[in-house]
Amino acid sequence: MRVVFDTNVLLAAFLTEGLCSKLLSRAKKSHFNLITCPFILREVERNLKKKFTASSDQTKNVLNLITEATYDIVEPSQTVSGVCRDKDDDHVLECALEAKADYLVTGDGDLLVLKKFHKTRIVIPREFELLFSA
Repeated sequence: MRVVFDTNVLLAAFLTEGLCSKLLSRAKKSHFNLITCPFILREVERNLKKKFTASSDQTKNVLNLITEATYDIVEPSQTVSGVCRDKDDDHVLECALEAKADYLVTGDGDLLVLKKFHKTRIVIPREFELLFSA
Protein backbone atom coordinates (compact mmCIF):
# COMPACT_ATOMS: atom_id res chain seq x y z
CA MET A 1 0.00 0.00 0.00
CA ARG A 2 1.41 3.39 -1.06
CA VAL A 3 0.64 6.32 1.24
CA VAL A 4 1.38 10.05 1.35
CA PHE A 5 1.17 11.96 4.65
CA ASP A 6 0.31 15.63 4.37
CA THR A 7 2.49 18.13 6.22
CA ASN A 8 0.03 18.45 9.12
CA VAL A 9 0.18 14.70 9.79
CA LEU A 10 3.98 14.69 9.78
CA LEU A 11 4.12 17.71 12.12
CA ALA A 12 1.60 16.12 14.48
CA ALA A 13 3.75 12.98 14.58
CA PHE A 14 6.48 14.98 16.30
CA LEU A 15 4.50 17.57 18.23
CA THR A 16 2.19 15.13 20.01
CA GLU A 17 2.54 11.51 21.05
CA GLY A 18 -0.72 10.42 19.51
CA LEU A 19 -2.12 8.72 16.49
CA CYS A 20 0.12 10.43 13.92
CA SER A 21 3.23 9.29 15.82
CA LYS A 22 1.85 5.76 15.75
CA LEU A 23 1.23 5.98 12.00
CA LEU A 24 4.76 7.23 11.34
CA SER A 25 6.07 4.34 13.43
CA ARG A 26 4.02 1.93 11.28
CA ALA A 27 5.63 3.45 8.18
CA LYS A 28 9.09 2.96 9.67
CA LYS A 29 8.21 -0.70 10.32
CA SER A 30 7.11 -1.01 6.65
CA HIS A 31 3.44 -1.72 7.39
CA PHE A 32 2.91 0.41 4.29
CA ASN A 33 5.09 2.41 1.90
CA LEU A 34 5.26 6.06 2.96
CA ILE A 35 6.06 8.31 0.04
CA THR A 36 6.79 12.01 0.16
CA CYS A 37 8.20 14.75 -2.05
CA PRO A 38 10.54 17.72 -1.69
CA PHE A 39 7.60 20.15 -1.38
CA ILE A 40 6.18 18.38 1.69
CA LEU A 41 9.63 18.12 3.28
CA ARG A 42 10.26 21.84 2.71
CA GLU A 43 6.85 22.67 4.15
CA VAL A 44 7.60 20.60 7.27
CA GLU A 45 10.93 22.38 7.63
CA ARG A 46 9.40 25.83 7.17
CA ASN A 47 6.59 25.19 9.66
CA LEU A 48 8.93 23.77 12.28
CA LYS A 49 11.16 26.83 12.10
CA LYS A 50 8.53 29.56 11.76
CA LYS A 51 5.44 28.31 13.62
CA PHE A 52 7.13 26.17 16.25
CA THR A 53 10.51 27.96 16.50
CA ALA A 54 12.44 24.72 16.24
CA SER A 55 16.21 25.02 16.09
CA SER A 56 18.16 23.99 13.01
CA ASP A 57 19.31 20.84 14.82
CA GLN A 58 15.77 19.93 15.88
CA THR A 59 14.50 20.51 12.36
CA LYS A 60 17.30 18.42 10.87
CA ASN A 61 16.52 15.57 13.30
CA VAL A 62 12.81 15.62 12.40
CA LEU A 63 13.58 15.57 8.66
CA ASN A 64 16.03 12.69 9.18
CA LEU A 65 13.39 10.71 11.08
CA ILE A 66 10.83 11.32 8.34
CA THR A 67 13.34 10.24 5.71
CA GLU A 68 14.12 7.05 7.67
CA ALA A 69 10.42 6.15 7.69
CA THR A 70 9.99 7.02 4.02
CA TYR A 71 9.98 4.36 1.32
CA ASP A 72 10.53 6.84 -1.51
CA ILE A 73 10.83 10.56 -2.24
CA VAL A 74 9.26 11.40 -5.58
CA GLU A 75 9.60 14.46 -7.76
CA PRO A 76 6.17 15.19 -9.28
CA SER A 77 6.21 15.24 -13.07
CA GLN A 78 2.63 16.49 -13.50
CA THR A 79 1.24 19.85 -12.45
CA VAL A 80 -2.05 20.09 -10.59
CA SER A 81 -3.64 23.52 -10.61
CA GLY A 82 -6.85 24.97 -9.23
CA VAL A 83 -8.14 21.79 -7.60
CA CYS A 84 -7.87 23.16 -4.05
CA ARG A 85 -8.59 26.59 -2.60
CA ASP A 86 -5.07 26.66 -1.16
CA LYS A 87 -2.58 26.30 -4.04
CA ASP A 88 -0.09 24.59 -1.70
CA ASP A 89 -2.55 21.70 -1.41
CA ASP A 90 -2.32 21.22 -5.17
CA HIS A 91 1.38 20.37 -4.62
CA VAL A 92 0.37 17.67 -2.13
CA LEU A 93 -1.98 16.25 -4.77
CA GLU A 94 0.90 16.29 -7.28
CA CYS A 95 2.90 14.21 -4.81
CA ALA A 96 0.06 11.72 -4.34
CA LEU A 97 -0.43 11.46 -8.10
CA GLU A 98 3.28 10.86 -8.78
CA ALA A 99 3.48 8.36 -5.91
CA LYS A 100 0.48 6.46 -7.28
CA ALA A 101 -0.71 6.64 -3.67
CA ASP A 102 -3.57 4.51 -2.48
CA TYR A 103 -4.13 6.97 0.39
CA LEU A 104 -3.41 10.59 1.19
CA VAL A 105 -3.64 11.03 4.96
CA THR A 106 -4.44 14.57 6.07
CA GLY A 107 -6.27 16.73 8.54
CA ASP A 108 -6.70 19.53 5.98
CA GLY A 109 -10.35 20.21 5.27
CA ASP A 110 -9.59 21.59 1.81
CA LEU A 111 -8.17 18.21 0.81
CA LEU A 112 -10.65 16.09 2.76
CA VAL A 113 -13.66 17.53 0.92
CA LEU A 114 -12.30 15.95 -2.26
CA LYS A 115 -12.57 12.45 -0.73
CA LYS A 116 -10.68 11.08 -3.74
CA PHE A 117 -8.20 12.41 -6.29
CA HIS A 118 -7.67 10.16 -9.30
CA LYS A 119 -7.12 6.76 -7.61
CA THR A 120 -6.04 8.16 -4.23
CA ARG A 121 -8.47 8.08 -1.30
CA ILE A 122 -8.13 11.12 0.95
CA VAL A 123 -8.70 10.26 4.61
CA ILE A 124 -8.10 11.52 8.13
CA PRO A 125 -5.49 9.75 10.28
CA ARG A 126 -8.16 7.94 12.35
CA GLU A 127 -9.79 6.47 9.23
CA PHE A 128 -6.39 5.34 7.95
CA GLU A 129 -5.57 3.71 11.30
CA LEU A 130 -8.83 1.73 11.13
CA LEU A 131 -7.41 -0.13 8.11
CA PHE A 132 -5.02 -1.86 10.50
CA SER A 133 -7.65 -2.92 13.00
CA ALA A 134 -10.08 -4.35 10.48
